[in-house]
Amino acid sequence: MASPLEDVLANEALLKDLVSVAKDAALLQGVLMRTKEEPNASEVVSYAPFTMFPSPVPRPLFEQAKQVQRDFNLLVDRISQDTEFLEQALASTIKVDDFTAQLFKIYRQVLQEGLSQPIVLGLNRSDYMLDNDKDGSTSLKQVEINTIAASFGGLASRTPTVHRHILKVAGKSDEGVRILDNNPAKGLADGIAKAWEMYDSKSAVVMFLVEDFQMNIYDHRFVENELWSRNIHAIRRTFDEVCERGSLGLDKRLFIDGLEVAVVYYRNGYMPQNYTEQRWEARLLMERSRAVKCPDISTHLAGTKKVQQELARPGALERFFPDDQEAVVRIRATFTGLYTLDMGEEGDRTVAMAIADPDQFVLKPQREGGGNNIYGEDMCKVLHNVKESSERTAYILMDKIRPQPVKNVLLRRGAPLTLSTCLCELGMYGVYVRQGKEMVLNDCVGHLLRTKSTEHDDGGVAAGVAVLDNPLLC
Repeated sequence: MASPLEDVLANEALLKDLVSVAKDAALLQGVLMRTKEEPNASEVVSYAPFTMFPSPVPRPLFEQAKQVQRDFNLLVDRISQDTEFLEQALASTIKVDDFTAQLFKIYRQVLQEGLSQPIVLGLNRSDYMLDNDKDGSTSLKQVEINTIAASFGGLASRTPTVHRHILKVAGKSDEGVRILDNNPAKGLADGIAKAWEMYDSKSAVVMFLVEDFQMNIYDHRFVENELWSRNIHAIRRTFDEVCERGSLGLDKRLFIDGLEVAVVYYRNGYMPQNYTEQRWEARLLMERSRAVKCPDISTHLAGTKKVQQELARPGALERFFPDDQEAVVRIRATFTGLYTLDMGEEGDRTVAMAIADPDQFVLKPQREGGGNNIYGEDMCKVLHNVKESSERTAYILMDKIRPQPVKNVLLRRGAPLTLSTCLCELGMYGVYVRQGKEMVLNDCVGHLLRTKSTEHDDGGVAAGVAVLDNPLLC
């Protein structure tokens, strides 16, 4: 896709001049991260990695992603309520994947005890790439949906101003109108605030469940500050602090440090290394509590790769939208090929297909956080090792999406000025709140564009591969 900024990208002298302008603009707008050297020190910060310019995205595909987000919100929520579907979908995976099995163990215990809280809060992000079809057209294809700790809504709220300023200094101010206003931080906070309000205890707090090392704290702070502006008390606690000082009171109310917790917002807990035996106990404590969980354990499971693959089976979407064929069509249009690796003939065919033509596929484990997918010869090695074993059911296979490369400059601390060939990934933030059977809120509240060099197969911003970007609608 041709960029309207090609003349600027070809002007090496101008690019050199713009580097400090761009970095300072990011710092002025609060597009910040702590450093790897001192991840818990606010005295030492740098700009979060970002592109010097916004990247072109076709407006019709952007609008398609925005429109289908409410459908995906409903889909995730309905999956989370369908015990039979989750048990069938994850039956093979939990036998070989310890992390998913631990989540499912908590899920079963919570179901057995009975849900303590009818209010459900979902903050998710559905990610897409723009696939180049064989006929030359471009289509929107879903990479995954993140139902836990969907990040960068805070920083994405500040990057439009940064890119508009850079374009103005570069003599391209007219292009700035193609960058949409974007404030997912406010939208995410709206969902949390609604759940807090429905919990109906003005003295209760919102607890951000955070990592021990908090490089990305400013992304959280934008959402936190939105809550404080509504006079909602927000606190930050780690798993270990919940282990040490968390407890259940009357009616399973959750307390920590003498404070009642109305909402637990997980910004941690999506990877196996986040847990110890004690931390699993803390997760169970929170899941059993009356606090609104974002996500609750069933919604966390609804976002697994195995569930994504099962949804691609014929008739699966109709199960969740029996009276809304239009929603089925909108959702299915974003699916690429997804294949099971379960034991049996179908899984055997998937293994053989992938080994025969590895460049056409991606092997995905049940993991979040970026940097987990397996490609090419590495995929062949893994599949050869597990093809006769049930261990293969810990993965799914997906068609490789092939977006059109674009040119941009990726700005990272300490990195040289380089014009890179890049690939982009578009995310849409979804927010919903349900009480019992009533959907109280269902909306798309903003977007995120991340861009990485074509030399990298996988990895997000937090993983140190992708950088923040903005869609330049065309």
